[in-house]
Amino acid sequence: MVANLFRFIPHEERFFELLNQSATNVREGADALLDFMENYIDVQRKARRLKDIEHAGDEMTHEIFGALNRTFITPLDREDISELAEALDDVLDWTEDVSRRMYIYKIDKPTELAVRFARVIAEQAIVIEQMVPLLVNTKRRATIEKSKAEVHRLENEADELLGEALGTLYDNATDVASLASAIRWGDIYQMLEGATDKAEHVATVIQNIVVKHA
Repeated sequence: MVANLFRFIPHEERFFELLNQSATNVREGADALLDFMENYIDVQRKARRLKDIEHAGDEMTHEIFGALNRTFITPLDREDISELAEALDDVLDWTEDVSRRMYIYKIDKPTELAVRFARVIAEQAIVIEQMVPLLVNTKRRATIEKSKAEVHRLENEADELLGEALGTLYDNATDVASLASAIRWGDIYQMLEGATDKAEHVATVIQNIVVKHA
């Protein structure tokens, strides 16, 4: 009798698939930002492309939460699934915001530091895309901890970039125009570093899930 009732309890087998898709979308967003920085042409179209990727990420997050509302039994704890979905979405939000602000600010061209930031984000996104599928087998703790350490190393690299950026940001701000430019770049650098923080949070959430279930 209990077994028969169990068959009618709502199950959702697509959580891992949806999370994998979300992680891939984050990597695509990071790649798009890197292209935006390294090949700074057709800026409006590329910023719109990043917005489209961010919007797709929102839809994936909504789909995950909808599945949580429909499902009684989930492969991971509900709060873990929701936290990971939101963390992945946050990376995209901050990544897209960088391109949007650069377009709004009418930035002539990216600085070398901005390009280096984008490379760090792209590298983090590759690692994250590799980490999320490992949640299917929570026994892969050593692999996930190694990946988490790499994302953390990259975030530390971004911290150093931010320090380098802010340390000289106002050195050439000798008039109103150059001061305005410095303020805008300060904002952009903070957003770029914030995106690396969000990426590290994703890796931390994944590690915590594995520790809980291993």
